[in-house]
Amino acid sequence: FAIGFGPAIFKKQGKKTKYSVRIFPIGGFCALEGEDSDSDDPSAFCNQSAWKRLIVIIAGAFFNIVLGFIIVMIILSSQNVFAGTEISAFGEGAVSCEHGLKVGDTIMGVDGRRIYTTHDLSYAFSGIDSDGEVDLLVKRNGKKVLLEDVKFDVDSENDINYIKVDFFVNPIEKTPLNFISQSFKTTVSYGRIVWFSLVDLITGKYGISAVSGPVGVTAAIGEVVKTGVNNLLQIFALITINLGLFNLLPIPALDGSRAMFLLIELIFRKPVPQKYEAAVHAVGMLVLLGFMVLITIKDVYFLFI
Repeated sequence: FAIGFGPAIFKKQGKKTKYSVRIFPIGGFCALEGEDSDSDDPSAFCNQSAWKRLIVIIAGAFFNIVLGFIIVMIILSSQNVFAGTEISAFGEGAVSCEHGLKVGDTIMGVDGRRIYTTHDLSYAFSGIDSDGEVDLLVKRNGKKVLLEDVKFDVDSENDINYIKVDFFVNPIEKTPLNFISQSFKTTVSYGRIVWFSLVDLITGKYGISAVSGPVGVTAAIGEVVKTGVNNLLQIFALITINLGLFNLLPIPALDGSRAMFLLIELIFRKPVPQKYEAAVHAVGMLVLLGFMVLITIKDVYFLFI
C-alpha cells in the first residue's frame, strides 16, 4: 500500500502488508500479491475466482466516484437553493432573446447534448465556434421546441471560445428530495464532463494545450483556493470522479483494461495467458508515463510564460 510513486522514503512492514510513502506525491497504489505474476499463496489475487478479482479491480474506481458524490453532497448542503436551467430573465444587452430564446424556457439540450444541470450547460457553452451560434432544445409551455442558430456574444480564453451567458435562471427549492436528486444529477454531470472532454480531445475540438497533468492541476488548485472553499470542493469532486471514470477505461495498464481481461475470462471460461496480459499492461504503462511526462513539460512551460 503506497502513497505516491517512485522510490520509497518511508517503509513499514505490517502483518501481511508493506506500507510506504514515496517521493512523488501524485497519487498512490495498492499492489496485490499475485496481481501481475503467479503465486503459491492460496490467498493471492491470482488464485481467486474471476468474479472476485473483477470486484476488487473495479472497487477503487467505484469508490472514487462515491467519494465524488459525497463531496457534491457537502457542497450542496451549504446552499439554500439550487440553480436550475429555466430562464427567469435576460441581462442588459442580451443577444439570445433576439434569436428565439424566451423567459420561461427550460434548456434541455445544446447542440444535441442533453442538459441536466447548470454544470452541463457551462461545459456545453465552452469550446463553441466564434460566431456564437448554437442549437438549443428547450421545454416551452410543456412542449419540446428546437431553436436553431441561437446567437450569443462570445469571449475567449487560452484559445478556447466561451459563450457569454446573458440570462438568469430560476432557483430550485431545497427540499430533502431535491437535495438527493441534485446531488445525483451533479455527480452525473461531472462524470459527463469527463467523458465529453475525452471525446472532444479525440475529435480535435480541444488541443493538447487544454490538457493538464499534476503540475497544471496543482497550479489550478492554487488559484481556486483564493476563491473559496466551495470552489475548491468542486475541483476535488471533479478530480476524484475523473480518476474513477478514467481508470475504468479499457486502456492498457488501467483497471478498466484489467477488468476487460477478466470479462474475457468469465465469458470464455479461460484466462488470457499471464505473460500476454502483463506485456499489454507494460506497454500501456510506458505510453501513459510518456504522455504524463509530455503533459508535465507543457505544464511547467506554461508556468513561466
